[in-house]
Amino acid sequence: MTRAAYQPGDHVEENVVLVPFARAHLEGALELSQEMSWPYRLEDWDVALQLGHGFVLQRAGVVIGTAAWWPYGEAHASAGMIIVAKAAQGRGYGARLMDALLASARPRTVMLNSTAEGIMLYRRRGFVPVGTIHQHHGIPRGRLEIPPSDLVRPMAVSDFEAITRLDQEATGSERRRMLDRLLQSGDGYVLQRDGTPRGYAICRLFGRGHVIGPVVAESPADARALIEAALAPLGRAFVRIDTSATSQLEEWLEGIGLQQVSDATTMILGTPAPSTGPARLFALANQSFG
Repeated sequence: MTRAAYQPGDHVEENVVLVPFARAHLEGALELSQEMSWPYRLEDWDVALQLGHGFVLQRAGVVIGTAAWWPYGEAHASAGMIIVAKAAQGRGYGARLMDALLASARPRTVMLNSTAEGIMLYRRRGFVPVGTIHQHHGIPRGRLEIPPSDLVRPMAVSDFEAITRLDQEATGSERRRMLDRLLQSGDGYVLQRDGTPRGYAICRLFGRGHVIGPVVAESPADARALIEAALAPLGRAFVRIDTSATSQLEEWLEGIGLQQVSDATTMILGTPAPSTGPARLFALANQSFG
């Protein structure tokens, strides 16, 4: 995260300095997320650093705030990992981080998923709510149906181009680099009909266990089949899935033991990315990446 939209040596009260996010800040960023009970691992911060750009606020060399963004082509981006240490809140540091982030990311359209506490900060910068994300997690229970192999199969290297096209049709964003990185550390699954990929899912280590996402499919039934294929080899492992409130997967997810534990408000600054379908996004890579 090296793009700079700040003045070098920019200082304010209490000797707090804004600097580009670098590898030297990873341990401090991890401590911040642990303070907030956000279940990021050091590896999760590292992947975010590899894929994106961002800023940290430091006081006497200690990280007290972070903000990051990820470019999806020249027109779109997502933002997240926006944290200010509890002892430093209420002093305008969140606003300072967001202003630096937006100066760096714009004129792209920027999407983020906000906690209830962050909504007013983003509204004041022009973000508008466009949806709700439900976080489901837990250890799946009971026997899950494994979809037939002629419907869902493990992803092959040769599928990558088709998967990136499906993803762009579903999200309106060019996320090739992110997908490539997630597949380096995860397992992919493809749903096909007549030999043609019509949906995909990625499962990888993240947070307290595994996350399943992105999931792109043409229908809730297809999304469910992809999730079932991803769950099958995990056994009694902790799993997280972040879905839109309109996914029509809520009842099924809770029925298999993945309870809804929180929600977030999806917000957009700029023109939303057009989805050209018929596939759509049923589950996120995570709430920061979208």
